[in-house]
Amino acid sequence: MKYLIAGLGNPGPEYADTRHNVGFRVLENLAELFGSVFGSARYGERTEFRHKGRTFVLVKPSTFMNLSGKALRYWMDKENVPIDRVLVVTDDIALPFGSIRLKPRGSAGGHNGLSNIIELLGTDEFARLRFGIGGDFPRGRQSEHVLGAWTEEERKSLDDRVEMASKGILQFGMLGIQHAMNNFNNR
Repeated sequence: MKYLIAGLGNPGPEYADTRHNVGFRVLENLAELFGSVFGSARYGERTEFRHKGRTFVLVKPSTFMNLSGKALRYWMDKENVPIDRVLVVTDDIALPFGSIRLKPRGSAGGHNGLSNIIELLGTDEFARLRFGIGGDFPRGRQSEHVLGAWTEEERKSLDDRVEMASKGILQFGMLGIQHAMNNFNNR
């Protein structure tokens, strides 16, 4: 069985350590755990690894956040992965920092990357892992917060939270979205 995991973010060094790129960071952590290395591919960077009989294809789109659907649709077709084995990893300002929420489907919730994916796939029936980046910013400063670097306080527990998200992804592939939700939501 093959699973497609798309971590959302923006390409380029100026975005590398920002909250908006936590999807990339989670996938980089997961690849590192399995000794897998990302390489350049169409519409982004790609790697894969096998774990307990399952193949995990990890993709970091290079289409910029707002056009993530183009890359996801391409890789679903290329890898022949049905939508029920797709998981999108994204940041979420509605969740406190470090919170992890897995969901089997849902609206974009104001997230432009998810909006584009829903638009291009024609459905919101795909799993997602939302990583909380908090919403503690002054009114009208959302963009600065999302595209800003992690604070020193956030950095203290960021690696642990990213690792927890990586474990949630593995459980999604091994046991399904419901088990992953039960074991990782609210942790």
